[in-house]
Amino acid sequence: MTTDDEVHAARRLAGQTDQVGRAPGREPWRELLRWITAGRLGRHNSWPVVPVLGTPWQDTVSAERIGWRCRAAYLNAEPAFAVDYRLCRRCRLGWVEQPYTLPQYQRCGLASAGLAALRREHPGLTWHTLGGHFASSRPFWAAVGTDVQGGYQQRPVCLHLVS
Repeated sequence: MTTDDEVHAARRLAGQTDQVGRAPGREPWRELLRWITAGRLGRHNSWPVVPVLGTPWQDTVSAERIGWRCRAAYLNAEPAFAVDYRLCRRCRLGWVEQPYTLPQYQRCGLASAGLAALRREHPGLTWHTLGGHFASSRPFWAAVGTDVQGGYQQRPVCLHLVS
């Protein structure tokens, strides 16, 4: 059961999207290993080691997707919200995948705030997702996609990002 204090803390965190710690971006050694082995190596779940930066929000490499970043919000030293994202500046496209909010912090504005922060930091992009949306998640995507260029509709990554 979520307490009023937890809800208040999550709503306060949603207002702190300007407090982002950033970890370095690419992992060329991992990308090279994946390329050399035709994808057999370099995807292990223990790679990469994602640091905890000590800021309310952090931007790090994705633990699941090579070449992607992860934006996460931390409460009590655990990720309360996280979403993977990828950008192609050449095509002016952005993708987000698998937004997740811990159940006790859902409907506190973390997902909306995190996605809005990404759009502010990367203006002029059209935003999409890779996969289809589960029936249960359609109301979420409709809400966060309102007035968003691209509306988080499904679209494969562009040819510039295919590895």
